[in-house]
Amino acid sequence: MTGEDTILPRIALTMGDPAGIGPEIVVRAATNPDLAKIARIIIYGCTDIIAAAAARFANRSPTSVIATGNLKFDSVRVGFENAECGLAAREAVVIATKDVLAGKADALVTAPMNKASVNLAGVPFTGHTELIAELCDCSNFAMMQSAENLRVAFVTTHIPLREVPDAISKSRIIDVAELLENAIRAEGIKSPAIAVAALNPHAGENGYMGSEENDIIEPALNILRERGIKIDGPFPPDTLFIEKTRARYHGILAMYHDQGHIPFKMLAFDRGVNSTLGLPIIRTSVDHGTAFNIAWRGTADTGSLESALRLATIRVRGRHEVFA
Repeated sequence: MTGEDTILPRIALTMGDPAGIGPEIVVRAATNPDLAKIARIIIYGCTDIIAAAAARFANRSPTSVIATGNLKFDSVRVGFENAECGLAAREAVVIATKDVLAGKADALVTAPMNKASVNLAGVPFTGHTELIAELCDCSNFAMMQSAENLRVAFVTTHIPLREVPDAISKSRIIDVAELLENAIRAEGIKSPAIAVAALNPHAGENGYMGSEENDIIEPALNILRERGIKIDGPFPPDTLFIEKTRARYHGILAMYHDQGHIPFKMLAFDRGVNSTLGLPIIRTSVDHGTAFNIAWRGTADTGSLESALRLATIRVRGRHEVFA
């Protein structure tokens, strides 16, 4: 092993919403000796918040913290939406993202934020995915949830359900399917197989329950097949996630947020990872929210965050191998 091989990936880890479980799980991950063997974790957040969390939930203080705000723990109303907490969480993400773009860290991992808290501050916010894509000046991006061999990417994400049909297009399906295939290949799978969910019940029932399958989805899949991508569907969404079907595929393309999130979280809630595909940086995240109901009680599960950190390190090493 060369000296270069022993250099640990630098992971920028944001604190999440101070009123939620983010600070707890972040300090526990940053002081986990097993994770320290695979990555150098750099926490981005308010130093007083991180210190308070470390004193309560970790056996030592994190070794690397980048201060991104001055919010004090004694001003935080734990378990409730709050504009100051929303802004502090957002600032951590903005600064961490810019540092990864500048090469000061190798990947970005985010703890959960509360969308309402940010919006209470008068700052429009629909989610990490859209904010980080904007900071990266990236227009072709997609969300993916993953756990082991279960991967779900989304044609649409944080929009009202009534807007979904109008947001689905052949070009968008093609873009997200290609991003999903690239992500699967990046994990070492040479010939990915992808399944696609229909939009309507019973996959439209030949047009009697909706025309999107015939008019948009199937033509997009034909183009993808012509490009050499192994992709099947559209499948009725209510049977796509049963084991005997999903086991045949390395990735699933969902048409909208809850179509993929509900079955994914039923199958892998405690270890799921949220990734943003198409960015110029590596970004992963937990697959859960701020959990205000258990915030600062020491009972939050770190499994999803640990999985996100491990996946980020895998992708960093994979990227280095590609460009070596």
